[in-house]
Amino acid sequence: NNEQIEFINIQSDGVVTEFGELAQARRGCGGCSSSTRGLIGGGTAGNPSPSFTNSVEQIQLATTANGTTFGDLSSASRNIGGVSNDTRGLFAGGGDNPALIDTIDFFTIATEGNATDFGNLTDAKKAVSGVGSPTRGLFAGGYNPSHTDDIDLVTIASAGNATDFGNLTLARAMCGGVSSPTRGVWGGGGVPSAKSNVIDFVTIASAGNATDFGDLLDQRNPDNSQICSHLRGLFVGGENPGPSACNIIAAITIATTGNATDFGDIRTTTSQSAGCSDCHGGLS
Repeated sequence: NNEQIEFINIQSDGVVTEFGELAQARRGCGGCSSSTRGLIGGGTAGNPSPSFTNSVEQIQLATTANGTTFGDLSSASRNIGGVSNDTRGLFAGGGDNPALIDTIDFFTIATEGNATDFGNLTDAKKAVSGVGSPTRGLFAGGYNPSHTDDIDLVTIASAGNATDFGNLTLARAMCGGVSSPTRGVWGGGGVPSAKSNVIDFVTIASAGNATDFGDLLDQRNPDNSQICSHLRGLFVGGENPGPSACNIIAAITIATTGNATDFGDIRTTTSQSAGCSDCHGGLS
């Protein structure tokens, strides 16, 4: 588990700077954000004997500082997916050793407090990856308990159960998700007995199956630690292709298809971490 927070200017290749530290070292957490505040929730927390946690920490995106307490998820869970617009942050799925969870929790990002029930995924699963527009959130992939290619759809402003959106081009878990307000992109992830370099995309406003976008620099689990602007998506760290964490950052231009390019390196090798930004696709 790791408590380090690093920050990146998404449009400036290779510039990675220390931001602060989380209050708890954690792994398998999820992230979401408004334009001013980031939330990091769940995972396994603590060293040297980590345990499942329901705690959510907050950071102020404009100010380098340590994370502080925000509230709690409805259950202690690891490998959860996050998605958000400028008002609401959603965390979905996960596992609480050994059970899988179909719960979707939401927070009003501007207001500290505990999660409120939003609804349920189409089935219980962990290691889903979220992308979103200002109105819609999509949770894709995961284990249920085998690898799945499902993409679930929610309307962020309206609590309710997820519905079927379509399918990824292959079943996988722990892929990374980035988005503009119109397009959602997933890259990498674990497939049975291997890892993938495949990048898929969908048009968020139109339900349907994903289309091939290109390839990552290597085969790996980006593990949800993804950040993006409306223009550019970054796939950060992960495992490539074995169990050892890496520090590689790969970049794509979300509006165009093509293979990822090298962005630079994060300061600390990492896997199963979480990311958030002040300019992602869920923000107008």
